[in-house]
Amino acid sequence: MRTRTLVVAGYGMAGHRLVEEMRTGNRGDADGTWRIVVLAEEPRPAYDRVALSSLLSGASARDLTLAGPDVLGDPRVEVHLHSPVTGIDRTAGTVTCAKGRVFGYDALVLATGSRPFVPPVPGRELPGCFVYRTVEDIDAIRAAAQPGRDAVVVGGGLLGLEAAGGLRQLGMRPHVVEMAPWLMAQQIDAGGGRVLAEAIARLGVRVHCSTVLRGIEPGANGRAARVTLDDGTVVDAPLVVFSAGVRPRDELADPAALARAERGGFLVDQWCRTADERVWAIGECAAVEGRCHGLAAPGYRMAETVARQLLGREGDAFAGADASARLKLLGVDVAGFGDAHARTGGSIEYVREDRRAGTYAKVVLDRDGRTLLGGVLAGDTRAYPVLRALTGRELTASPDTLLTGA
Repeated sequence: MRTRTLVVAGYGMAGHRLVEEMRTGNRGDADGTWRIVVLAEEPRPAYDRVALSSLLSGASARDLTLAGPDVLGDPRVEVHLHSPVTGIDRTAGTVTCAKGRVFGYDALVLATGSRPFVPPVPGRELPGCFVYRTVEDIDAIRAAAQPGRDAVVVGGGLLGLEAAGGLRQLGMRPHVVEMAPWLMAQQIDAGGGRVLAEAIARLGVRVHCSTVLRGIEPGANGRAARVTLDDGTVVDAPLVVFSAGVRPRDELADPAALARAERGGFLVDQWCRTADERVWAIGECAAVEGRCHGLAAPGYRMAETVARQLLGREGDAFAGADASARLKLLGVDVAGFGDAHARTGGSIEYVREDRRAGTYAKVVLDRDGRTLLGGVLAGDTRAYPVLRALTGRELTASPDTLLTGA
């Protein structure tokens, strides 16, 4: 049997999961059908990008590594670092790397990830401005930190709040700027966002919602020195971190005549296949039936879906992402699950809030008040496992009993 070549363009978390599934998942490629060539852009093998903030509290880059000796020493796997794919020839079945080397493929999986979105504001390229994406970004932020000074984080989502927590650990006074009316607006509602903002304010983090960055001005040394917000607020800050979302890395699409989704990303079907039967896309660069998913878990499921196809095994298509999440942000417990924003027609919201204790809990019920559709927890998430398991099912107790975690 001829050994076929699988080329994986990108070696982030989704790309690594694909390699692992091909090697060992559900028996893996026991017959040695595939040779795997991984073309990585970064100077290091795959690592846990979700845990980047731990680098600011004592962890090392080695602690985050996902690709151990078992992968890097596997004779079936070639990993080429500093080798981003720059072109695809679908007719010839080859990819070209930045170094000019050409690799042939029988199957190509695009796992190029995403890039941080930096708003087009004046001063965004000044020294002292950073994104929050790679180990090298974190190293640069640590080197530039000035304890006792203010710093600005643009973006009040998960990554932005993690960045603020990291800057606080470095001794800086973080300001978080979020254009939405409250923090974590995609995961939680206004009540939960208020409790979260009040809790992190007590830790010294200033929150500026419903406003955007207007510009960054340099100081006498040519570095970032002053940040102006659209609401007129001015912050003297020598360090600015952009964490305002990501955009899919899909620049290989147009030259290769691969379709892109309306909002970006390689357009793929529910099996993560492009229109070319030899080309797939997974992770943050993949727009599954037109939609990109910016979390690690959906990327893992995409990788598993593609691996089963390459290995000729049965399995389910990628069925979308569950946005439910239980998080600890700057020491504050937060959770959102199901229809957290009560967007289902006729739904009922039941809220329990204790301003003195700093807790907020909400469940969303159907119009009959019998089926749990979703909810939000902030300050205390002990009820999350039970509520998450009950989502979509009829209540087993009163909302008040469930929210107290009884």
